[in-house]
This record gives sequence, structure tokens and C-alpha cells, in this order.
Amino acid sequence: MAALNIPDRVYDTVIIGGGPAGFTAGLYASRAGLKSLLIEGASTVSQITVTDFIENYPGIPEGIGGFELIERFKRQAVQFGLETISGDVAAVVKKNWGSIDGWEILMGAQSCESLSVVTATGAYWRKLGVPGEDAYVGKGVSYCATCDGPIYRNREVVVVGGGDTAVQEALFLTNFVKKVTIVHRRSRLRATKILQKRVLSHNKIAFAWDCVVEEISGGDVVQKVKLRNVKSSSDYREIHADGVFIFIGLTPKTDIVRGIVDLDKGGYIIVDANMQTSARGIFACGDCVSKRLRQVITACGDGATAAFSAQLYVEEVKGESY
Repeated sequence: MAALNIPDRVYDTVIIGGGPAGFTAGLYASRAGLKSLLIEGASTVSQITVTDFIENYPGIPEGIGGFELIERFKRQAVQFGLETISGDVAAVVKKNWGSIDGWEILMGAQSCESLSVVTATGAYWRKLGVPGEDAYVGKGVSYCATCDGPIYRNREVVVVGGGDTAVQEALFLTNFVKKVTIVHRRSRLRATKILQKRVLSHNKIAFAWDCVVEEISGGDVVQKVKLRNVKSSSDYREIHADGVFIFIGLTPKTDIVRGIVDLDKGGYIIVDANMQTSARGIFACGDCVSKRLRQVITACGDGATAAFSAQLYVEEVKGESY
């Protein structure tokens, strides 16, 4: 049987990424009896860990902090036998053991080998790079209106950006806040026309045209935003803000599989309904894949599907398919 040619050191699946998608994949893979390893980033963390409060995760109506939720995911997966290590993956390369194909995951001086790979590397929000942005993450600066919008009920917030995401999130925020000010560096939005029509006519939404954010400031939490008019280098003003939502784009963390799997024009991994990529034995899930909704709950669903698909693949490789 082909499985006899596979060295003992080889994992059935290696999961790259320690967010909701990764740990859900780890839970399902280990619970299915696969020899599974999850690699958490040594120099990066899941976006969800910096979310102060999550109140839309099913079954936890009282809400929970992002860091605590991830810790729960991890404890549960490890309980079923998932191995975890910390490391920054540099590359994924093809490997074979006789007639058996697999993958080697390189982490600097370390490496591991696996029959399958689940890529759950996520994505990160592009940052403004202005003073106060990093200091107030979780204290007024947010990159997810769906996650944090209800916290700002009857308050005033700023949305930075002019594309579809920024406009859609601004409209969503009007369900809770007293006022939204959209800050955009141009004199018109680049969102689709129907979204522009909705946002331009909304009585809770104001605009700071031709402006960029220069600084975010406050006390323990965000209190104000300093703006600069791009058409006049000396034209500055400050506006009150209880929260700042930044939507200037996402960057998927997919460099390690670039050239191995197919990516869309935004750099996201293209998968089918089973989370299978274009490369045999590589599956992907969570925010690194091309998809519409990026939430903890959808990441978990992706992770479960990816792990099950990896299980079926490994059983096929080993000649153990039912």
C-alpha cells in the first residue's frame, strides 16, 4: 500500500495560520484522527485578537473578547490532539516520497513535511500609517463595522475611504450611530453608483471631501481626528470622533503560495466550494480566500470544510478511502 512509503515524520495535514479558520480546521482534522500540526505566526497575530468585543458570535450572547475567543478555539483543538508550534512560514514547496506527493513547509532553519496543507494565513487591513492609529486599535480605531459598530450607539464616528467597502460599512453604521463622517481624499466616491446614491442622500452621513487623516488622538479612547485638505497643504481641521473605521483596502497574506496556487487579481486564493485550491493537496480557508463576507463565523465554516476535504484527500493518498 502507498502509505507504507510515507516516513513517520510526515504529517497528514499542516495548517498555516492561528486564527478562527486555522484552529477550526485543526479541531476538525485532529478530531478526525489526522496527524495534524498548526503553525501560528511568530511575528503576526490573527486580526480577531485585536478586536475588543465580539457580540455576534452564535452561542455567546454576552459577547467575548477576540483574544479570549481564539484561546478557547486553541484549547479545544489541542484537546483533540492538534500539535501547535510558533513560526513564520517562508515558503511551501513540493515534496515527494517515491510515488507519494506532498509538501514541505519552510520556516527559516525549521521545516516540516505533510501530505496536505491548509492555508489559513488571513489578511490584514491596510493602515493609514498616521500617529495614533496603532495606539488606539481596540480603543476607537477599528477595521470592522460589523464587529464593532453596535458599540458606538448614538455616538459620532469617522469612516475613512471611498470605495464600496467604506460606503457599505458607513451605511451599516447608521443603524447605530448618531453621525458618520466619511473622509475621502477625492471630491467624489469611487463606490458603485447605487451605493453612492444611498450614502449621499442619507441624513446621518456627512462628508469631508479632498481630505486625509493626519492624526488620531484622545485620552484613554479616541476623541478627535485631525484632517488635512489635499488641495491645500496648510488647510488643517479637527473633528470630533468617538470611533474611526478605516476601509482603505485589504492585503491577503498569500505570498507563501504565490506561483503554486491560483490567485485572483487582489491576491486572494481561489478555491472551490470544498476549499480546494488549484494545487492538489493544498486547501485554503478564512480571510486569505476570495469570498464575499469576512467574519469569524464564515472563517470557521471555511476551516471545517477545508479540514474535511483534506481528510478525504489524505485517505485517498493512503488508499484508505471508504
